[in-house]
Amino acid sequence: MKIVKEFKEFIARGNVMDMAVGVIIGGAFTAIVNSMVNDILNPLLGLITGGVDFSSLAITIGEGENPAVFAYGAFLSAILNFLLVALVLFLIIKGINKLHFRKKEAPPSAPTTKECPFCKSQIALGATRCPHCTSELLEQPAQAVLEEC
Repeated sequence: MKIVKEFKEFIARGNVMDMAVGVIIGGAFTAIVNSMVNDILNPLLGLITGGVDFSSLAITIGEGENPAVFAYGAFLSAILNFLLVALVLFLIIKGINKLHFRKKEAPPSAPTTKECPFCKSQIALGATRCPHCTSELLEQPAQAVLEEC
């Protein structure tokens, strides 16, 4: 029974649940990326290259029952497919980051403190005496204090 309790605690941890959600979202995201590569980029690449299919390129060495076949075309296709998937993934994440991190900067707020002219400590804007050095401050209009800051 102790092992069942520990297993329940393990499963209920946040990082395990986060990982499970990540795997599920990753699977769905993989379908999007593969569709973009297979249904959009590969046909465009086929138009550019004249419909050349690299996967059929191979070198056969030896004769008889067991010749050695080096399918370098399949390897080139795998590399090309990897690069296309990486490009699509890069572009999608770049777009998401651009949307996610686009924040409007808040306008600067009005100052609430001013500097004591005697001890240079920060004091409340409406203070008439400095709480640090106890100097009496000259009455200044609020607008003049704002301009000093």
